[in-house]
Amino acid sequence: MTAAFLLGINMSVAGIFAVAFAVVAATNRLARGAWWLTLGCGMAIIYFVLEFLLRQQVDPAPIGIALFLVFLAALSFSLIGGARHYRVEPPWTAMMAIWIATLLSVPVIFSMTYGSIPRLVIYQLPYVAIQTLFGVMIWRSGRRQPLDVLLVALQAVSAVIYMLKPLFAMIVGTARAPQDYMATTYAAISQSGSVVVLMATGLVMLLVTMRDTTAEMLARSETDPLSGVLNRRGFERRADEALARGDEEMVLIAADLDHFKQINDSFGHAAGDGVIAHFAAMLSKAAPPDAIVGRVGGEEFAVLLPAALLSDGRLYAESVRAAFATAKLPVLGVDRHFSASFGVAQLMQRESLPGLLHRADTALYRAKAGGRNQVRVALGDLVPAPVCGVA
Repeated sequence: MTAAFLLGINMSVAGIFAVAFAVVAATNRLARGAWWLTLGCGMAIIYFVLEFLLRQQVDPAPIGIALFLVFLAALSFSLIGGARHYRVEPPWTAMMAIWIATLLSVPVIFSMTYGSIPRLVIYQLPYVAIQTLFGVMIWRSGRRQPLDVLLVALQAVSAVIYMLKPLFAMIVGTARAPQDYMATTYAAISQSGSVVVLMATGLVMLLVTMRDTTAEMLARSETDPLSGVLNRRGFERRADEALARGDEEMVLIAADLDHFKQINDSFGHAAGDGVIAHFAAMLSKAAPPDAIVGRVGGEEFAVLLPAALLSDGRLYAESVRAAFATAKLPVLGVDRHFSASFGVAQLMQRESLPGLLHRADTALYRAKAGGRNQVRVALGDLVPAPVCGVA
C-alpha cells in the first residue's frame, strides 16, 4: 500500500468529517465548536493537497513551510473547537507560545539537512505540544464519560506517534529530498498511523458532539422557559427515575400560588410571570442539590426531596412559605406581598409517582381550604397520637 494511496484516504476521511461537522453546525446552534472543527478538517484537506503538490516542485521550501504551518493550524482549529464544545476557554496563552516558537523555528528547521534526526525531532515538537494540550484541556474540563476518556487517550496516542516518527525514520530510512517523500517506506508508515488516528479521533469527536447536543436538546425540552425549573414532563421523568432506584425515604411537596388569577388581573401577566419566576427561584435555592424541582401547572409546582423524611419536607415547605410571604418584589412593579400553599407527602412502600402526587395534592387542597398560606401534611403520613387508657 503506497503512501500516496494512504494520503488519498486521509484526505477523503478529512473531507467526510469536514462535511459532517459542517452539517452539525448548520443544523444545530447548540453544537458549540462544530464550525471550528469543520475548519480544522478543512485545513487538513489543504495539507494533503499540498503533499501531492510537493512532488512537482523545483524549490520545495515554500510548499514545505506551508505544509508545516497548515497542519499545525488544522490541529489548532480542532483544539479551539474542542474547547468550545467542552465549554472551557481555549488555552490561548499556551497556543500562542507554541505558534511563536514554531515560527521562530522555521528558519532553523528548513536550513537543516532534510531527513536528519534533529530536523525530524524539532519538526514534530509543535504537533506533540498541541495534541498534549488538547488532551489536557479535555481532562481539565471535568468531563469523564467513556467517550471523553477515549478522546483524551487518542490525543495521547497521537502525541506518541509524532514523537516516534523520528525513530521510525532511523529504522526504515527516509527520503533525501522532500519531493521523494511519497516514495519512501517511512511515508507509508507515517500516513498509516495518521489515517488510523484521524479516523478514530474524528469519529469519537463527532460522537461526543452528537451525544452532548442531544442531551442539551433533551434538557431544554424538559425545562420550563419562564421559571427555569423542569416542566411537567421533565419532572415526571426525573422523579420516576428517582423512585425506580428504590430509595425508601422520599418526600414530595406540592405548592400552589394563592390568588394567582387576581395577580394577573390586577397587575398584568408580565407581573404574574415575574411572581412565578421568583417563586421558582426560591424553591430551587432552598432545595438540596439532589432535589427535583418542577413547574407542573400554570402556578403549580412540585419538589421531590430524595433521602428525606416527612419532617424534612415540612421544614423545607415552611421555610419557603415564610420567605415568600414576606418577600417584596418592587422590580416587578407590584407593591404587595404574596403567599403560597403547600402539601407534603411521604413516599409509601411500593407507591407510584401518580399516587404520591395525588396525596400531596390532597394535602395542598386542605391547605387552600384551611385559609391558604400554610403547609399541610398528607393525613396518611401523620403519626397517630397515643391512646391513653382509662383506669
